[in-house]
Amino acid sequence: MHEVLKVVFMKLPFHEKKFRWLFTGVIVAVFFEVVALTGYRIPEPYAPVFFGLLILALGKDVVWKGFTALLRLNFSNIKLLMLIAVIGAFYLKEYVEGAVVILVYILGEELEDIGLAQSKSALQKLVDSSPKTAQVKGSEERVPVDQVAVKSTVVVKPGETIPLDGKVVFGESSVDEATITGEPLPKGKSAGDAVYASTMNKEGYLEIETTREHKDTTFSKIIRITFEATKNKSEAQQFIQRFAKWYTPSVIIMSGLLVIVPVFLLGKDFDHWLNQAITILVISCPCALVISTPVAIYAAIGNASGKGVIIKGGKYLEILGRLKAVGFDKTRTITKGKPVVSDLIPIECDKEELLACTAGAELFSEHPLAQAIVEASNREGYEMHPVEGFKSVLGKGAKAICKICEHRDLIIGKLDFIKEHHDVKAEVVQEAERLHREGKTCVIVSHGKHVAGIIGIMDEIKEDSKQAIEELNELGVKTVMLTGDQQETASFVAEKVKIGECYANLLPEQKVEQVQKLQERFRPVAMAGDGVNDAPALALADVGIAMSAAGSDTAIEVAPVSLLNDNLPLIPYLVRLGRKTNRRIKVNTLMAVMVKALFLLLAATGFGSIVMAIFADVGVMLVVILLSLRLINFEQ
Repeated sequence: MHEVLKVVFMKLPFHEKKFRWLFTGVIVAVFFEVVALTGYRIPEPYAPVFFGLLILALGKDVVWKGFTALLRLNFSNIKLLMLIAVIGAFYLKEYVEGAVVILVYILGEELEDIGLAQSKSALQKLVDSSPKTAQVKGSEERVPVDQVAVKSTVVVKPGETIPLDGKVVFGESSVDEATITGEPLPKGKSAGDAVYASTMNKEGYLEIETTREHKDTTFSKIIRITFEATKNKSEAQQFIQRFAKWYTPSVIIMSGLLVIVPVFLLGKDFDHWLNQAITILVISCPCALVISTPVAIYAAIGNASGKGVIIKGGKYLEILGRLKAVGFDKTRTITKGKPVVSDLIPIECDKEELLACTAGAELFSEHPLAQAIVEASNREGYEMHPVEGFKSVLGKGAKAICKICEHRDLIIGKLDFIKEHHDVKAEVVQEAERLHREGKTCVIVSHGKHVAGIIGIMDEIKEDSKQAIEELNELGVKTVMLTGDQQETASFVAEKVKIGECYANLLPEQKVEQVQKLQERFRPVAMAGDGVNDAPALALADVGIAMSAAGSDTAIEVAPVSLLNDNLPLIPYLVRLGRKTNRRIKVNTLMAVMVKALFLLLAATGFGSIVMAIFADVGVMLVVILLSLRLINFEQ
């Protein structure tokens, strides 16, 4: 709390002349109020003139807007409430209290703006880190980024920020992509690799061919969408704004009755009960109540943006805090979406011959499984066997002739395809069935008339998937897999990462149906997917969470929440952040309401004090702001 308080006061705009005068005016008014408690007051006629001029000098906008609201009979305007309070204080000859009322109110508005600005600080860092100029190859002068055309070649030296989205055409380096993905470790980049605007070139010289204009870069979209999110009101904000429309007129009526009933019906002292009515007007100022939600929301959204998460509005953050279930796509969400060799089972040859011979044939194929085998051979450092006569058999496998192996005829493919050419031993069938039960794809490799071996291929599970699912389970959030993959594969992955339920062989419209069924059992429900084929389910869920947003325009545009670094543990982090934010909003609101209720009770019973009401209202506002700003530093 001390650190947050220090940061806020360091950020007070004392460099602005208007704020310095306001702050000085408040100090002067408070000083005379303290002196008045000792029994000394500025004598008339000097007091009304001095404090009247102080009010007009620093609070003329409030006074004018209050009069305008009165002329328009706009009784929901808070400025009218303040104007009535000041007029009443001057009538009672409580001139210093009148000055304190309006000056502290103005200071409260300034503190509210500062609190909002601080809560948006993490968002502002996005703007501040955006590059403004670029070095186009062949030009001596740097030019504004919005003047660089698509397919221009820009030069980025070590330590410089990449100005626009593009692909590397020359050079090698490591690039810090933390501004996009939140990942702290730099990624290696070379010719052909994609790079993003506002990421940092750490080491080598790069030449980059731009692929997007400045306004269309991934980073620009992140900034635009994130700031638009602050306009997307949460349910709590919408309620408080609706509440405030009838709250202020109700307070004015209540304060009027507090004068009318005791004075005209019960014969009580007019000045005393006018004083109590003014106390109600002062303490009923809804500043702390109104600020209780947006500061917390903005601070939390700023925190998330610093970790590579876009949240498109406070209402989605609130939903995440109440989340009861999450549906997960499998491919590119739980798994990496890229097949890799997981098992090598030599039968009539050794491991090297099995992989090098198969890779030599698969080199001619563009099938993802074939590429996985080629990559595995390269990774092991095996020299692939040269082949001839390669022939692909659609939906079954391939044939070729190996120039090195003793048994030159090579058949690669599914078990049934191999059986078409010769008998297969029972042990091969058993191994194939075992791999199938584990959700893996079997590639049978045959040399001549016998099976040389079996290669198991699977879509590799992300390293952090199990951690994310376990954390959600611990938080009491139901986890469900919704995938178009086959049941065996889906069940194996679900079991590995401890997902509670698994539904496979789903078309996009069937995923939508499953999300609807989840919403009938649990609500609210989130759906996490890669943002393209999962778009209908993402849209239907109470909150859609898109993966791979840095590479998918669809994800950024469609999903209310986007994870820019594919970091699945960010989902349980968002649940915890949402819960913390919801609790903070509730505490803020309850605290503001309790203080107001206390002073309303004191005023209604004749024991209210204008000064106490002023400082209680400002004090609550400060506490609300400071506690909310702590969300900026919330950790996973």
